[in-house]
Formats: sequence, C-alpha cells, structure tokens
Amino acid sequence: MKKRKRAIIIIDGSNFHFKLKDLQVQNILKIDLSGFLTKISEKFQLIKTTYYIGKIRTSNNSKTKKLHSHQQKLFAHLKKHNVQYSLGYLLKSDGKYHEKGVDVNMAVDILVATYEDICDHFILISSDTDLLPAIRIVRKKHKTIEYVGFSHQPSIAMIANCTSSRLLVKDDILPFNERM
Repeated sequence: MKKRKRAIIIIDGSNFHFKLKDLQVQNILKIDLSGFLTKISEKFQLIKTTYYIGKIRTSNNSKTKKLHSHQQKLFAHLKKHNVQYSLGYLLKSDGKYHEKGVDVNMAVDILVATYEDICDHFILISSDTDLLPAIRIVRKKHKTIEYVGFSHQPSIAMIANCTSSRLLVKDDILPFNERM
C-alpha cells in the first residue's frame, strides 16, 4: 500500500468566515468541521489543522463583550473538532478593527513546517496574497500546496502560484451543517 502524504490544513479564520457569510452560511459554529476537514484532506494523512484569527479583547463595551463571547464559543467549537488556533490581534483605527499578525503567523508556520519536514502537503484555506512569498518557498522546497478558495470570489494569484487549487461552492459546505 502506498504511503499517504502528510498534510497540514491552514485556515485563515477571518477570510473563511466572510466567504461562508457570502454564501449565507451564517454560523461556523453549526458546521461539522471534523467532517468538512476530513473530506478536504481525504487523500492525505492529516497531521494538524490550525485556524488563524485576531484575538478579541474584552472591554466594557457591549458590542466587544458580545464579540468576545462569540469568539470563546468559536474556540470551544474548534477544540471539539481537534482544530488548533493561532492568535494575532485586532487593532482599532478609524473606528474599524483590523487583524494584525495573523498572516505572519500563517506564513511562519508554513515555513517552519516546510523546513522541519513536518508535512509534505499544505491545504491552504485563504485567498490572502500576502502568503505568496511563503507559497513560493514551499514549492521551491518540493512540497505541495493546495489553495482552497470559493468559486464566487476566487483568487487568481493563489490559483496561479499554488501547486493545485479547489474552488468550493455552497453545496460543498451544506452537507456539513450540524443539525442542532
């Protein structure tokens, strides 16, 4: 029997959240992540999955409290599905929050896994082109990296630079909606 390649799944949490929202899949907490991740990695031996997101800090603001509470539920959901998480931070400027450090965390983890030979294949659920330098190094080191995006907003740059790509549609997600 042929040995399956070792794979790591990298999920850009904010990117994934907003792509699902565009598809009217409103709540990631209702997605059977275990089933979904098993399906997209079925050809590989899955080593680990990491979800990258900016940490919401608590404050006396009711909106922030609500967001923090939701993020704590997200962390519990990820843990339930054996998904690790890596935190950047949120910076408020001009009244809007912007994630900082998340792309860097993803790129560093990709490069560490490449150079330490932790895996053979990456499944990257992100359309963020800030990751292109890391992707080029992965390919130069003879590893493979698969871009998993969404058909309603594909990243042409990711498709062009990754070893392979897969574009999901709403029907690819719906079978993993948990019945609550």
